[in-house]
Order: sequence, then structure tokens, then C-alpha cells
Amino acid sequence: MTPMRLVVTGAAGRMGRTLVRVIAGSDKCVLAGALERPGAGEIGADVGDLAGVGRLGIAVSDDPLPLLAAADGVLDFTAPAASVELAGLAAQARIVHVIGTTGLSPADLSAIAAAGRHAVIIRSGNMSLGVNLLAAVTRKVAAALDEDFDIEIVEMHHRHKVDAPSGTALMLGEAAAEGRGIALETHAARGRDGHTGARRQGDIGFAVLRGGSVVGEHSVIFAGEGERVEIAHKAEDRTVFARGAVKAALWGRGCKPGVYSMADVLGLGD
Repeated sequence: MTPMRLVVTGAAGRMGRTLVRVIAGSDKCVLAGALERPGAGEIGADVGDLAGVGRLGIAVSDDPLPLLAAADGVLDFTAPAASVELAGLAAQARIVHVIGTTGLSPADLSAIAAAGRHAVIIRSGNMSLGVNLLAAVTRKVAAALDEDFDIEIVEMHHRHKVDAPSGTALMLGEAAAEGRGIALETHAARGRDGHTGARRQGDIGFAVLRGGSVVGEHSVIFAGEGERVEIAHKAEDRTVFARGAVKAALWGRGCKPGVYSMADVLGLGD
């Protein structure tokens, strides 16, 4: 099979540059284009130079249409509005759309689901193998332990992250809720301050830390009377997310239209 032609959007950002480096080092895919938001200072620059892999002859563009028309897939770690727009364009082009964007609203997810009727969309709050294994384990542990074990999710990221809790923390919360057979939206405790009263049994709590250059750390704590179970994942480099995104795109190349998750890609479904 010929190498998969991939477009990276948000190509000048930290994650975009990491994606470019991973694609440049792969023999299963090639970089077909690099996108940035209109007005970005990097428009016109060679994306290989930006990523530190040497000149690739691919200039950063703000026009997605010609790039997507000539591609097999697009890797997208941007912002909700941009991801929704790209989902529609990917559906028109009938290409694979890998979404690592977090902070998506219910309306955003609905629009992405509609685009999934015509394109393969793989969306996850975290693309790493380790985190998706953590989610699978969280689901099973939550199912095995009853409500006498309180569930708390603690996450820490770098000071520049704009959404909280992280998409990964929410993904872990959803996994815990699924294991318990409850709805996360009615059992999430996302803010505690002042005189809150006793913890409500059955809640899934979230604690958010921000600082420094932390790539991503997540812990799920099951706290019972006299004992505590903790499972955790620490990302030390963004490359783990980029490799997962490329793996997802390659997996999606032969799939039917629909919205998939990394659990599907990795065969972690129940």
C-alpha cells in the first residue's frame, strides 16, 4: 500500500511540530500539507524548518481545501471551532479525520457525529496507548468496586493549557461512570471551594493542577475505608500522542464512515 498522505493542522504549534517530526520519520505515511489559522505568522514558512527536521518543501498554508483534496487524512489537535469546521471539510473530501482536540461542547460533538456519516473520524481526549489502557482499567476497577469506594481523578498540565478538566481527565471520568453504570454529567464534582459539606456518595471528583511544562499526568484514585487503589499515567513527551494519532490515521484508512475512538484503534473495547 502506498504511504498515507497526511495533513497536519495547527502545524506551527507544539503538537503540530511533533506530528510533523513523527510523520517525517515514518515509512507508512508522508506529509501532504501543513495548516495554520489565517493570520498566523508562520504562514509561508517551510514546516520542516519549523519542526526541526530540515526543509521539506511544504509551506504552511491557511487554505485547507486544496490540501485536503489531495490527502488521505488530516491530524487535528487544534480548537473546537476549527475541529468542527475541519470535520465538515473532511467529510466532503471523504478522508480520515483524527481529532485530538479537547474542550468540545455537546453541540460540537453533534456536528462531528454528523460529519462521521460521510468520513472516518477518530476522536479521543488522549491518543496515547498508556492512557487508553488506563481508561480501560479504570472502567473495570469501577465496575468491580462498589460505591463504598469514592472515585477521584487528579490531573496536571503545563501552565499554557486553556481547558479544565483536561479531555483526558473527562475521558477517565466517563470510563469510571460507565463502569459504575451512571451518567457522568449527573455525578461529576468539578469544583470544591469553601464550606461544601460532606462528599456526596457516588460522585466522581476532579482536581486540576496547572504549572510549569508538565506534558500530562493523570491519576484515578479509588478511596475506600482503610484502603486506597491508585492507577496513574505520566506523559513525558508529546511524541506519545503524535505516534498514537498517526497509528489511528493508518488504522482508519480502511474503515467505513463513522466516529471511532482510540479504544477501537487499539482493540480495547469490551
